[in-house]
Amino acid sequence: MCGRLNIIDDMFVQALMEDLRVSNQQEMLFGRFKMPTNDISIVREIDGERRLQTATWWLLLETCYEGFKPSRYTSFNTRFDKLNTPNSAGFQPFRESRCLVIASGFGETEKKGKDSYYHDFIAENSAIAFGGLFRDWQHPKTGEVTTSCSIITNPPHPDLMPFHSKASPMILPQNDEVLDAWLNPANQQVEMFDDLLKPALRHDFLVQQINKPSQHQPIGQTTRLIPNDYLV
Repeated sequence: MCGRLNIIDDMFVQALMEDLRVSNQQEMLFGRFKMPTNDISIVREIDGERRLQTATWWLLLETCYEGFKPSRYTSFNTRFDKLNTPNSAGFQPFRESRCLVIASGFGETEKKGKDSYYHDFIAENSAIAFGGLFRDWQHPKTGEVTTSCSIITNPPHPDLMPFHSKASPMILPQNDEVLDAWLNPANQQVEMFDDLLKPALRHDFLVQQINKPSQHQPIGQTTRLIPNDYLV
């Protein structure tokens, strides 16, 4: 799974937004430690314009008296093998409301017995485009519209296994044809995305073990992860 995001205000994030032709780049929500249920920025396309939109990082929401809250069902990630399952939370969004989540890096937690191990991954000299889904929710009483989102997760990646053995985030190739098709809300030909539902990291990463995400104290030295599928 992907349970933490690091979004740095640097040239790599800015360059990716430029390449994507995002019209409101100044509205990006930056932060070292974005966790599920936080507000994050997604890139979506509306009437041919690509814009950042603030979304709750938890796809399923429940209606409260005055607004919304995260559902009791965990939904900050959407598993690849649920995307084509009718009536699953990700089925319709995969066809109608795909988005990108831009980040500098991500964090993973691995539990071994009673202990938890935390590692942060920062893309080296680049920014990441995660494949995501979103939903818009309109409150029946107030008329408020809230957007929620999730990041798609794929099977475990062999190069991530020492750090996280359950899943890997969907990282999209920064290829105009792929990204155009992904962001096009009229494109429901999801069969074209079958190759994206396989583990791929697509970047070199700097990996740092930390004591816990909230304190972010490094343990040991930073190492370099050069995945075998770098050129995929």
